[in-house]
Amino acid sequence: MIIKHVSGIDVSKDTLEVGFGTLLDTQEQTIINPITVSNNLKGFRELLSFVRKNKGKSKAPLYFVMEATGVYYENLAYFLSDHKQHLTVILPNKSKSFANTLSIKSKTDKLDARKLTQYGLEKQLKPWELPSPMMKALKALTREHYSIKQMIVQIKNQIHAKNYSHKPLKETLNRSKESLRVFEKQILAIEKQIKELIHNDEDLNNRIQKIEKIKGIGFMSIVSIIAETDGFALINNGKQLTSYAGLDVMLNESGLKKHKTSISKKGNKHLRSALYMPALSASRFEPKLKQLYIRLIIKKQIKKVALIAVARKLLLLVYTIYKTNVDYIPDYHPGLRPQHTMS
Repeated sequence: MIIKHVSGIDVSKDTLEVGFGTLLDTQEQTIINPITVSNNLKGFRELLSFVRKNKGKSKAPLYFVMEATGVYYENLAYFLSDHKQHLTVILPNKSKSFANTLSIKSKTDKLDARKLTQYGLEKQLKPWELPSPMMKALKALTREHYSIKQMIVQIKNQIHAKNYSHKPLKETLNRSKESLRVFEKQILAIEKQIKELIHNDEDLNNRIQKIEKIKGIGFMSIVSIIAETDGFALINNGKQLTSYAGLDVMLNESGLKKHKTSISKKGNKHLRSALYMPALSASRFEPKLKQLYIRLIIKKQIKKVALIAVARKLLLLVYTIYKTNVDYIPDYHPGLRPQHTMS
């Protein structure tokens, strides 16, 4: 008797690898070869047709499983949600941990689709919760804010270079300055829109105000962290969070050779970017994080390693305060459980 159907989907920018598997009450699994469809509306319809054809007249529940990678999965996720399908979105580190238990040495998109299908057949699946319109809007706005900030830095560098060049062309310099004024005006408009959205959400506003008490991290950085994690919706613990951010440490050892450890950088780059400047500030002004930074500088003699550790601890601190909605105590140590007063 069939008890479950699962479609594991490996998502890339332009295509989807769509797997399909069946689980019997004897725990026997059947997984068929994945197909490739386009990552667009036409492909989504082909995906549903493929899955329904293989499901046939079976009354067993059907589940879709995919990874939360970048933004490329979002349109499909919303499509499946609109069509009342059971969907589970997992963090990449979960599927990676599962893959390590399998005797699969190769890695291709089709194999990843089979892996996700098998994951769905063997695991209890948590339904994907549609991000709130607020979180969706904040993510779009904070990413736009970051992008324009990057352009402002570029233009300022260009203006600086032109000012120090030999006889710079006045018209070119004026156009650069005009572009700078436009982008700075846009930044102010985006920040105003973000503040208005948050001001209208009392609970979110309250949580952000508590996080703002951490020295070194500002309003926009906090909002970016919250937006990039959809309010930490898929995060169950600190290990998952550091992995999602790409701040988890990777060992590089082979035989007698030992190379430097490094962070994976396989997580959300927007999340890491949002932490960089706050980590620099917190390493100077937040007492416990400053102590951590100095201790690691003395021990490791590498500033980058110390800064990454501060970023990781800062992220976990933001996560703890946001999820528990507790008041921040300045002498809180990220590695210990604080005696907070609950709101």
